[in-house]
Amino acid sequence: MPTPRKVEMLAEIKDRMARASIAISADYRGLTVAQLTELRRALRPAGAEVKVVKNTLAKMAAEQAGRAEMAEILSGPTAIAFGLGDPIAPIKALTEHLRAKRMQLTIYGGWLEGKVLSRADVESLATLPSREQLIADVVGKLQSPLYNFAGLMQASMRNFAGLVEARAKQIEGAA
Repeated sequence: MPTPRKVEMLAEIKDRMARASIAISADYRGLTVAQLTELRRALRPAGAEVKVVKNTLAKMAAEQAGRAEMAEILSGPTAIAFGLGDPIAPIKALTEHLRAKRMQLTIYGGWLEGKVLSRADVESLATLPSREQLIADVVGKLQSPLYNFAGLMQASMRNFAGLVEARAKQIEGAA
């Protein structure tokens, strides 16, 4: 018979798994409570929540949330960072925090919108530009030819106006 506390924990983990756009699992052994709290604070602005989970409860929650593949990233003592918005921002925030604080945290793997990621995949995603940066790059690349075309059209009109003005002066001078 499950205890009410475990039922509550299961519901909480299931809710996070159902809402998550990305999940990153890592071994939290070796971290102090202060370091884990600091990690949670560092990931919060990126739209991520860190939760230390029991693997059996997390596997049951993954099944109930309809995301059974999330169970593949669970092994050993696990802390999961659930990204609830932009999927790249939590990975960037996590790797940046680990680098800045020189923390040794073993990443088991990740889950991104239905696909299980290896540790190498998670680390390669950290090098991608943010969603906003990618959108800005695309918009800039789309705008550039338009600005060039508008500039060419203005230059042509300016040159034509100059020619008309010069011809008018030439005709005035001849008259």
